[in-house]
Amino acid sequence: MARDIDGAIGEGWGGEGPPDGVHVNVVLARRGGATAAALMTAFTTPRPGHTPVLACVGDHPTRYEPVWPPLVMMNKATAETDRHQTITWGAAQLGLGQGLLDAVADGLLEPTDEHIVFVAVYVNPDADDETAVRRASRAAIRKAIGMAVEGRDPAAARALVERRDEVTNPFYGGE
Repeated sequence: MARDIDGAIGEGWGGEGPPDGVHVNVVLARRGGATAAALMTAFTTPRPGHTPVLACVGDHPTRYEPVWPPLVMMNKATAETDRHQTITWGAAQLGLGQGLLDAVADGLLEPTDEHIVFVAVYVNPDADDETAVRRASRAAIRKAIGMAVEGRDPAAARALVERRDEVTNPFYGGE
């Protein structure tokens, strides 16, 4: 890796759109560093409907194994229903793990515990297609890790500054 990625952040969207699209925010932390220490607080302080987990893959609870580098996931949408919980900690967790492994295969991260990947994932409570959520999660985290490791394209950042008066947000309804 060309630069120190401790504290690097990335963002990614995967999927066509709601309800089965997925949005993630990623923070990379060096094991034993201040970033990891601060973010591990989230891992040790779950709240009802928001459960941080060490992302694992496998076909049965007795055969789960964590992906490497370690991936700590936290849901951004409160998981209140059984279906939303199943899709979040099933399909999304699997997709996030696969996307992290894609980033390792692409040479962005090493499969060691030198770094820890933290991801906050938004899965829509109305999501109903597990395969679409898995695929969206995979694409979203791969994009976010790429942004975190490689940095944001300076030209794209400058272009955003130039368009600052025209930018919008899908959740904003004003003028």
